[in-house]
Amino acid sequence: STLAKELMRFLAPRSALLLTLLTPSTPFLSPLSPAAHLPSSFRGARPARASTLLPSSTLTPPPAPTTSDTTAYDCDENAECVAVDKCDDVECRTSLDVRIHNVWYDLSGWRKAHPAGSHWIDWYDGRDATEVMDAFHSEKARNMYQRLPRSDPKVVAQLEAEAEPDSEATKNFRELRRQLEEDGWWERDVWHEVKLLSIWSGLGLSAAYLSHTDLWGSWPLSVFLLGLFFTQSGWLGHDYVHGVDKWTDRLRQLTTAFAGLGVTWWSDKHNKHHALTNEVGVDEDIATDPFLYTWAPDPKHDSPLRKIQHLIFYVPFSALFALWRVDTLSVAVEAVEEKRPGAKEELWILMAHYFVVLSVFPLSVFLPSVLLSGLMSALIVTPTHQSEEMFETYQSQWAEAQFLSTRSAKTSNPFSEWIWGGMQYQLEHHLFPTMPRSKYPLLKPILEKFAKDNNIEGGYRESGEFEILKMNWELYKKVAEAEPVVGAPYSRGHGQLGAIINGNSPAAAQAAKLG
Repeated sequence: STLAKELMRFLAPRSALLLTLLTPSTPFLSPLSPAAHLPSSFRGARPARASTLLPSSTLTPPPAPTTSDTTAYDCDENAECVAVDKCDDVECRTSLDVRIHNVWYDLSGWRKAHPAGSHWIDWYDGRDATEVMDAFHSEKARNMYQRLPRSDPKVVAQLEAEAEPDSEATKNFRELRRQLEEDGWWERDVWHEVKLLSIWSGLGLSAAYLSHTDLWGSWPLSVFLLGLFFTQSGWLGHDYVHGVDKWTDRLRQLTTAFAGLGVTWWSDKHNKHHALTNEVGVDEDIATDPFLYTWAPDPKHDSPLRKIQHLIFYVPFSALFALWRVDTLSVAVEAVEEKRPGAKEELWILMAHYFVVLSVFPLSVFLPSVLLSGLMSALIVTPTHQSEEMFETYQSQWAEAQFLSTRSAKTSNPFSEWIWGGMQYQLEHHLFPTMPRSKYPLLKPILEKFAKDNNIEGGYRESGEFEILKMNWELYKKVAEAEPVVGAPYSRGHGQLGAIINGNSPAAAQAAKLG
């Protein structure tokens, strides 16, 4: 009791500052109504119907405008659009056509208002974005897009003639998502979240106390607990950054405040990984060279380190969290300069994070804990994709691509189930990233059945937690022993990266045809 009082007296002024900056307008933790409990088995029972998320197929859009040879539209961030002349004295606007749920929308007047940046809109020009819209966006956003202008019928006719048709698996996946939404799978179990937050906060408080004692073994134990705290801050924050409910709205900056990993940086990098998983030149999660290669590179992109990467992999793994922190600060400053919404508040939270953490923890504890958390995080996140299919071209059947490029891990004990932070259900997360991770264990048998029923190549891919690490290490060894390959794709852009930035997509050719 006395030790607890002393600890709270030491931490109170520092933690109060951090929490005040974290939530300037709303409480950091405020009570929400408990969510409906899921059944112990998905057979014969379903979760309570959701009241906060409607399936997009049931939404009734208002009458939408349509672009034409003479008319275009300018739209704001709320998808409120006004008609404008398509041509001025200098040039005529080119349409930017994206298909969502079998309807083509001209997003040329809205691209600059897109919260995640115009490059995402450009990348899907002439392509289907149904799964990306459904997987990553809130109910509000999924209502808004239906107010945007419809594409010119003449453009639609040409695009449909050349667009790849939806596969049966894609159609079935959309129906599966509709059913899950209708059955309430996005309702968050608040008591489960409180349990996870209690364990997490206990790690941080224990690490803080031990870092200021002279007890035998207090230093390595403090480093270990703080490393676990940072790692779990990442997993909790990962769930909350993806989330689209009120609980996650309140806790979205948790990873910024307690792990030093900014939401803006995370969203920009991580959403690209989710939308274009294992697509070479676009997915930054597989662009780990020159320290680690997952395929034999072109000689001009090779490194002497590749030959020993299977022997030194733990070094770049350990540096992961530190590199993420540096990237976060760089993106946070750029976001302020670009006047992105919420950028200043996020930078203040990052500054508060370092002030509090470096006030509470000696550098002898903080620095090794960052390396430890990097090692733990890398051991968990890297093997779930790197040993699976890599794509050199755009994958139009998004759901099938997730099955082909993702492997889940089967944990063997309660500690592993906890420390993996939901990432062991990697396929569940990739297909339904905004779903609370507490639902994933029940979702697993549904996806296993879906893979079987739809003849997905390789089915539901899963390996034991140690087997999947061994597979990843064997890949590093195989690539280390391989000779470089002239013409091998470059991990940081071999056509696709330029396309996502410059809008070099199929619709550009269509626009040229239409004059």
